[in-house]
Amino acid sequence: MVTSPHALATRVGLDVLRSNGNAIEAAIAIGASINVTYPHFSGFGGDAFMIIRDRNGKVRTLSGIGQAPMEPPRHIDSIPVRGPASMLTTAGNVDTLGNAFEISRSELGGKWSWSELLTPAIKLAREGFPVTASQRFWTDFRLNETASLPAIAGNFMIDGRVPEVGQLFRQPRLAATIESLAVNGHRDFYEGALAARIAKGLKAAGSPLTAADLAKTRTRIEDPLRVAYRDGFLISLQPPTQGVTTLQIMGVLNRFDFGKIAEGSADYYHVLVEAIKQAFIDRDRYVADPEFSGVNIARMLSKVKLDQLAKRIQMQKALAWPNIFKTADTVFIGATDAEGNSVAMLQTVYFDWGSGVMVGDTGLLWHNRGAAFNVRPGHPNQLQPGKRPFHTLNPGMYLRSDKPHILYGTQGADGQPQTLAAILTRLIDYRMDPLSALLQPRFLLGRTFSDSRDSLKLEIDAGAPVFKELASRGHEMSPLDVQSPLAGHAGVIVIDPVSGAISGAHDPRSDGKAMGF
Repeated sequence: MVTSPHALATRVGLDVLRSNGNAIEAAIAIGASINVTYPHFSGFGGDAFMIIRDRNGKVRTLSGIGQAPMEPPRHIDSIPVRGPASMLTTAGNVDTLGNAFEISRSELGGKWSWSELLTPAIKLAREGFPVTASQRFWTDFRLNETASLPAIAGNFMIDGRVPEVGQLFRQPRLAATIESLAVNGHRDFYEGALAARIAKGLKAAGSPLTAADLAKTRTRIEDPLRVAYRDGFLISLQPPTQGVTTLQIMGVLNRFDFGKIAEGSADYYHVLVEAIKQAFIDRDRYVADPEFSGVNIARMLSKVKLDQLAKRIQMQKALAWPNIFKTADTVFIGATDAEGNSVAMLQTVYFDWGSGVMVGDTGLLWHNRGAAFNVRPGHPNQLQPGKRPFHTLNPGMYLRSDKPHILYGTQGADGQPQTLAAILTRLIDYRMDPLSALLQPRFLLGRTFSDSRDSLKLEIDAGAPVFKELASRGHEMSPLDVQSPLAGHAGVIVIDPVSGAISGAHDPRSDGKAMGF
């Protein structure tokens, strides 16, 4: 089975599996294709992350984070969030796909060539694909910001207009760039002729990134973090991702008996939100690039620490919330095959449309992940030469008996751990099927692009009694529409560890599907 937020990309992965490809190959093909078909949320000019559990039982993570330039801008008062000056980190997406390919070929007998896996993406870019409702919405939503997002007007309109849903959209320059990668290999993006074109385009745009910075970009292949939850283990990625934050939240929730808490009740939402607050406080104090600042992961996930956080939660009183909201847009890709290989993957350009700037004639929209840096001296995410920024992306797996049971991930920056807490408790504690778990009302704590209040935003179908009770406990409540896109675009694949039966779904809030055979 495979899943992604775009049906065409999911179909590409299914075709790979049907043609004797493995789950890693399917994920690569989906990742490359969705970089074409979901340009507002994902791209080769962004970052990517994978968790791979192979048929031999080995689990590893691939953390593809671009780093700051060796000569970053100096004496700036704040980090730009859009435009050329926001192009502050290199892009790890292509190196992640390339490293995954090498693992598949060298260790798992992968049969597909690199160029074959990129061929569907080339075709989609050259021949075009129907514009999705999501792409149209985000093009229209940012239409009045084209001064800071020049790529929209110059590259993502059709005949000067916002494209209609279903209208054919082509990207010939991007097709040529992917062809170069297909012929010359993934490191062409960082050290070859393509890298020279990218460096030239970055310089012309006004980015401080250089060819030398591109060449230094390397995906980290690491052991996963893990925390016990019920009768299994949840696993995620090392810092500078917020994987530890999702694990902290779930570790705290593991201390509560959901058998005594009705799903969808005020108690249910309250305990999730309060666990999230406790973990976010730790996250903002400590989580950063461990190569530049120490992050005591063992302490953050220790029994003593999780017990302490759980004891701070008061069931009848909400903790005041001063946190700052971070926006982001991301795509989740999941894949599992008959041999026991499984992948959970996320790709991103950070904000919708990333930096808003194209790189020369490459057709590449560059991300703005450098906006996660801080200029304050001593801040854990202070901008420094060669440093990787704090990253919200954290795909995950839930293992039972050391076998993949749930593959999961979502879009949403600060909302990612929040959405995952709701989905995982519904899947594990309340034993819902994937689609039912994704359909239930979700929440988002903090500010959004449409609501600057640090309120608890809850989809309105949670019901008036729940809103009233949460307000009585001190939560500042704001309603979200039913199936609001603010609640994340999550994907789930569930594998029965005994029978091997597979079920899956992609969020009804997205344009995606899960497909299997």
